[in-house]
Amino acid sequence: MNTMKNIAACEYPMRARARFASVLPHTLRVGLVAGLLWGLAGCSVLQTPARPAVYDFGPGATAPVASNRMAPLPPLLLSGVQAASALDSTAVLYRLAYSDAQQLRPYSLARWSMPPAELLRQRLRDQLGQRRAVLNPADGVVQGGAVLSLRIEIDEFSQWFEAPDRSTGLLRLRATLAQAGHGPERLVAQRSFVVQEPSPTPDAPGGIKALSLAADAVIAEIDQWVQQSQP
Repeated sequence: MNTMKNIAACEYPMRARARFASVLPHTLRVGLVAGLLWGLAGCSVLQTPARPAVYDFGPGATAPVASNRMAPLPPLLLSGVQAASALDSTAVLYRLAYSDAQQLRPYSLARWSMPPAELLRQRLRDQLGQRRAVLNPADGVVQGGAVLSLRIEIDEFSQWFEAPDRSTGLLRLRATLAQAGHGPERLVAQRSFVVQEPSPTPDAPGGIKALSLAADAVIAEIDQWVQQSQP
């Protein structure tokens, strides 16, 4: 009888330990899962996705040219500023010349306020409009005689990395000047422009600064070219 009691007494703690061992891993698993879920919830609150910074070419001229300083020029019809399909977005693009120059890559945390063609059109209109009337095709104000028509086609507008720590803003476009009137346009002149400006830093802000400077430089060249080419 005593032997049976001793066996039962020995078996009870063994059964208890077995039950505890079977419960403990499950409890740990529940605790680990709960802790993981809490950590993920905390990360989702603390780590909000970064929004891309939005850029344009800057304010441009802060003071107009005095009207009595230079004689006004004949009106100009700005018939269009178009860009290659790869540039028809607000993405800020760059190329790695030292790795794969054929691939255009977009920055994930930087973008233009509007497509580069629109930004260039606004800047070009502001610059040319300081000494002449700049007309749009939709204005419908071309009367009587012929008027000069300017058309721009942008082929390249990207940050060009010659090395990981050295880049430039590259702008390449073609400008066409024609005589527009009631009949077919007559070609006056056509020219390609290529401008590169150094980037102050090898990143998106540096590329945007360089591209903005390149845009201003090419617009100044176009303005001078139009004045020299008009009949």
